[in-house]
Amino acid sequence: MKNGNQSSHADFIILGFPELPEHQGLLFVLFVTIYMLTLMENLVLIVTIKLNCQLHTPMYFFLGNLSLLEIFYVSVTVPKLLSNLLLREKAISLEGCMAQLYFFLSLASSECFLLAAMAYDRYLAICHPLRYLTLMNHRACALLSLGSWLSGFLSSFPSIVMLSRLQFCSDNTIQHFFCDLPPLLKLSCTDTSTIETLDFVAALSVLVPSLLVTGTSYICIFSTVARIPSVVGKHKAFSTCASHLVVVSMFYATIIFMYAPPRAVSTFDLNKLVSVMYTVVVPFLNPIIYSLRNREVRETLGRVLGSKANSLVFITRVKLG
Repeated sequence: MKNGNQSSHADFIILGFPELPEHQGLLFVLFVTIYMLTLMENLVLIVTIKLNCQLHTPMYFFLGNLSLLEIFYVSVTVPKLLSNLLLREKAISLEGCMAQLYFFLSLASSECFLLAAMAYDRYLAICHPLRYLTLMNHRACALLSLGSWLSGFLSSFPSIVMLSRLQFCSDNTIQHFFCDLPPLLKLSCTDTSTIETLDFVAALSVLVPSLLVTGTSYICIFSTVARIPSVVGKHKAFSTCASHLVVVSMFYATIIFMYAPPRAVSTFDLNKLVSVMYTVVVPFLNPIIYSLRNREVRETLGRVLGSKANSLVFITRVKLG
């Protein structure tokens, strides 16, 4: 238990990046550019899947869900960060802080479950191709998607309820660019062992089943692909899950590095850098990875952009004529 004057704060102060005071404007330009591109990329991917009937399959259904989740996920933290950098609005209310943390944890947990569902989908497609459409029907897709969203939001709720009941010391400065759990616990004057244990159990309830499903699915996938006699067949089978494997690796690598850093680098203050990776950079890269490695998505994007360009040329010619 920490000593200090207890108080019920009306708000907290989010420091952001005080280490770079002369680069606040540059950081704003960088983050607002990445944020707008992330929104645009994921919206374009959702629209692309909607427009192409050939993409109305379970794999793209889950991909559309992931894109929607990424839009919400990046919008939980980045707008407040932009306000901090541009307008120097560092204050956030206790209710706003709890809400930001709840949606951040819930969406991150939902992404774990959704990535696991996508891995299971690839397992069925590669290991049980003849039964794939029967097993992964519309009802199964809807249940897996809904279960991923609900499980993520339910798993984070107890921790937020416990956190909102803590008493905080007179120091209300959050050493981060958003309301994350570790810096908030450091500000508490009351015993945090219970909530730390609860948060650990909640994290295990999310990570263990999602990693187990994802890992088991890929072990079965690699085993099946290894038994395919032709090199072309192996490449075709593995290409259907390569993008998902890259996204999963990036997501879990940053999460594990953040909360279980290697001992050799644990003395360095890399929390903010790693947090930027999984809150800003990864959502920006995900639609790029899926688009660049997917022929159907590239072709649909090409047709849509080509038709838009032709329409603009036609309109311009009519106006000039």
